[in-house]
Amino acid sequence: MAGKPVIKGTRITVEHILSLLSQDISIPEILTEYKGLEKQQILACLQYAENILEKTTTFDLDKMAS
Repeated sequence: MAGKPVIKGTRITVEHILSLLSQDISIPEILTEYKGLEKQQILACLQYAENILEKTTTFDLDKMAS
């Protein structure tokens, strides 16, 4: 999957699950579409995204250019 994080034991990327959720597709709908996937795995995708954002440093380029 080109180095992207995936749900263990699947070829479903975290990015794909986040994309589905951002399209207002519910967890029950995702679970129906992807048999064998569990709610905890979807919640783990959200936790992963939170952890990545928590570790991300942002810079205000306008302030830095001044």
